[in-house]
Amino acid sequence: MKSLWLHLVRGYLRIGLFFYYRRFYVINKKAVPKTGPLVILSNHNNALMDALLIATRAGRFSYFLTRASVFKNPKVKTFLKSLNMLPVYRVRDGWSSIQENNAIFEYCRELLHKGKVVALFPEGNHNIKRTVRPLSKGFTRIIFETLDNYPDTNLKIIPIGLNYEEADAFADSVSMVIGDSLQANAFVTDNRNQNILNLKEKVSETIKTLTTHIPVEAYASHMEKLQQLKVDFLNPTAVNKCINSNYEDCSFKVNRRPETVKQIFKFLMLLALFVPYLVWRYAVKPRINEIEFVSTFRFAIAITLVPGWIFVVALILGVCFGGIAAFYFVLFTLATSLLAVKL
Repeated sequence: MKSLWLHLVRGYLRIGLFFYYRRFYVINKKAVPKTGPLVILSNHNNALMDALLIATRAGRFSYFLTRASVFKNPKVKTFLKSLNMLPVYRVRDGWSSIQENNAIFEYCRELLHKGKVVALFPEGNHNIKRTVRPLSKGFTRIIFETLDNYPDTNLKIIPIGLNYEEADAFADSVSMVIGDSLQANAFVTDNRNQNILNLKEKVSETIKTLTTHIPVEAYASHMEKLQQLKVDFLNPTAVNKCINSNYEDCSFKVNRRPETVKQIFKFLMLLALFVPYLVWRYAVKPRINEIEFVSTFRFAIAITLVPGWIFVVALILGVCFGGIAAFYFVLFTLATSLLAVKL
């Protein structure tokens, strides 16, 4: 039953993401092993959207380590756990809570021993800036303790770079660049501290090649230059090459959109979905304190309130004017939404 539930949820989310993102590219998906224990490690720019993209497009069902603060509501906790999301505690949650990570990490070891997939964001927090931040060592603990307890485990590590055109914008585009797998056993020696440093460095350097990595120093000036050049942030290899060449090797194909036509369809989409839009614009968006959560809450409205609104309006039209009117409303709404997003 749980497998059926996960397939249904993933299918529904994939449909939602199709309507939400203008373009979605998965690069090097063949690098993800179809079976066997796996740890997925990704950069973290866009709150829950990062996890949803990996969960729906990486090709394997994953158990996600998620910050414990979102599990406070009992009903939310039950729902998140049904989606294979596990709470992980940080120092800010209190020193007493940190001890609860021991049980979570032990559970992750058992999952990997059984050939499952554990996904986490080793930066330890999210930030919309296009910079790979220093990695925490929590993921190394899971990996090395798994190998300590089950030394014959053929554990592999997959680094992923998530690249958003403009993470908080609608409609955005995204590319998921998957790196080649790393063999966890290759990082095991008699010196545990050095093993941890070597693994962190290797993962960090790899992720920096899979996503745009702008040096923290003079970040604003780098971003200004990149935006003036209209670089393609979906192509991190080219963007990083541009930065590292001191902006001498920067050739990008500018993808011009039919903005006038797009705005017409966007207006028609908002006309059909004016109630969900008003709820988002005046009730939800003003309460968002972190820019990283803008896309997450907008997507939540898109997959909950929007379908409900379409159903209610179609039902009213069907009762008052017949099934044909309801059918044309649904068709009009879906068509204008797709064109507003995809153009």
